[in-house]
Amino acid sequence: MQGTLDGYDRHILALLQEDAALSSGEIAERIGLSQSPCWRRIQRLKDEGIIRRQVTLLDRKKVGLNTQIFAEVKLNAHGRANFTEFAAAIRELPEVLECYVMMGSVDFLLRIVTADIEAYERFFFEKLSALPGVQEVNSTVALSEIKSTTSLPLG
Repeated sequence: MQGTLDGYDRHILALLQEDAALSSGEIAERIGLSQSPCWRRIQRLKDEGIIRRQVTLLDRKKVGLNTQIFAEVKLNAHGRANFTEFAAAIRELPEVLECYVMMGSVDFLLRIVTADIEAYERFFFEKLSALPGVQEVNSTVALSEIKSTTSLPLG
């Protein structure tokens, strides 16, 4: 899809990554197009799946989710056979914001948010460590956040 993006498309995407509430008229004005062609471009970007969805980003600390944990999960040999079951279970845990399949010594990397360390401890014992096939979990608490963005570098 990258080859199909021209300068207008990239500018539209950059603006929407910063503020998805912008109207097509506001975007059109900023990039130098009329509203109708701009709206059609936005619709095409949605139809092609380049724009997957538009959401509101919350400040996790202002809603009481003060602790961020990165957990490396290793499955046992039998657990690897149940990869699909583990992945489905992870998708159902709202505390897990991101989950990646990894190469190397661990199978998954999770980004988890909770209110505090005690809440993570409960999550760990009651949910995460009880998932099918979990052999080992190594958790690291993030002390502070240096950079966090949802904007892709479109060049």
